[in-house]
This record gives sequence, C-alpha cells and structure tokens, in this order.
Amino acid sequence: MRHDLQIAPQFYVTAPQPCPYLEGRMERKLFTALQGEQAAELNDALSKQGFRRSQNVLYRPSCSECAACMSARIRVADFEPTRSQKRVLKRNAHLERRPTSPWATEAQYDLFREYLDTRHADGGMADMDMFEFAAMIEETPVRSRLIEYSDRNAPDDGPLAACLTDILDDGLSMVYSFFGPSLTRNSPGTFLILDHVNVARELNLPYVYLGYWVPGSPKMGYKANFDALEIFRDGAWQPIGDPDGYDSALHPLSTDPIAEQVARISLPGGRPVGR
Repeated sequence: MRHDLQIAPQFYVTAPQPCPYLEGRMERKLFTALQGEQAAELNDALSKQGFRRSQNVLYRPSCSECAACMSARIRVADFEPTRSQKRVLKRNAHLERRPTSPWATEAQYDLFREYLDTRHADGGMADMDMFEFAAMIEETPVRSRLIEYSDRNAPDDGPLAACLTDILDDGLSMVYSFFGPSLTRNSPGTFLILDHVNVARELNLPYVYLGYWVPGSPKMGYKANFDALEIFRDGAWQPIGDPDGYDSALHPLSTDPIAEQVARISLPGGRPVGR
C-alpha cells in the first residue's frame, strides 16, 4: 500500500484513491505492518477493532468523506439460517470441505482466474498473475488455512470454491473467497459464509468475521441478510439493527480525525498506541 504520512509509531494512512464500493467517493486506509513474534496477538487484537488482514498488513478504512465501511461479524451462538439460506445449504450439499495449508497451487489459481474473469474483470485484482496470487495466499504471519470445496462425487476435478481463512482467538476471519462460474446459481458466496459458521461451531469459536459491510453498496450490502450480525461502529461492536438506517455514516462529517482514531486503538495487552 502506498503511504504519504506517518500518524503514530507503526501506523500510516494511504493516499486517497477512488472508493471501490461507493461511486464518487474517495477511500483511504489506516494500516500497520503485521510482523514479528507478536503478529498473531496483533492480528487478534486489531481484528476486534475493525481491522482486516491483507498478507502482512493490517488495515482499516479511515476516509475523510464518510464512515460507511464497517467491519461485520456473525455471533455464532445466536445465528439461525433463514429459509432461503437453508435452501442454499441443500443446493451445495454435494460440496466437500477440505482445509489445507496456505500454499498456492495451479488448480487454485485457475479457479481464481475464472472467478475474476467472470465477476471482477475490471477490478483492482484483474491482472494478478500466479506469483501475486501465491503471495496473497502464502504471505501470512498468522495461523491461516486455505479451505477448498470440491464435488464429493468428483474430487479429482479440483476445487470448485475456496476461502483463505485466518483462525483468530475468538473466531474465523474470511480473508478472501472465490469460486467457479458453475456454482453461480447455487449462491456460493452465501454458502461459504454459512459453512464457516458451521466450522466456528465445531471449533467453539464465537464469531465469523466477514470483512466490511457498506450501506448503500450493491457489492457489500448482502451481508446484512445474515442473522445475528454485528458491526464495528464508534469504537464498539453493536447489533446492526435496521440496515437502512445508516444515512449518517455517509455524511462528510461522520468521521473523527485520524489522530483521534489512532489514539483509541488498543495494542495487545491493552496498551494504547505509542506506549
């Protein structure tokens, strides 16, 4: 990530770039490096404060024009699938889950390319080659898994869907998921989330972290369809409530200065930034 200003020790902010979720808005991110012996502890601590991981970087949107990008997670113990989501589980019952080490393969990359070419051909990742894909999967200083899903009746045909997943001390974080066009009618994105809820239950983990929910965004609004959803807002996790009641998050005065945002961040052990 390109940066032009150091805000506090180890924390930086990116230069403004066009927002991929809301047309006409500019996006910038607050980020820090994820490295060293305490990488896992830092990932756990900052994930609880709305940060996400990308390879060896932790980041959180910190835009000057709005506060629409809010980290979202499902409370596993309280989650109940809707009728529609139960049908999604049935339509994907032929898929078999297989967790693997975060080591990229050509079969995964072929699936990834199919996914980009059919759904995100003009996106920021459209030109990723095998080496960049391998970096996305393998450059992880924390406990990660690449969870593959293949047809249980034809396991040798390779994966039909996959998700790079971090295992946190309080949940599973879905870093990046992708799937082939043959699954499109079966709502594979919804299925992957539902299956991660099942995995979290099997591991007795309380949350599944979904990335960012953005009110008013066609790309990210679907996450509000999941029961027991919480969003990180104003420094705390809270039930999402009415998904249509977040107009204030789009207001230019809805954000605090970055220095104040950084001052409220807690590092492992509860230490504030700078100590």
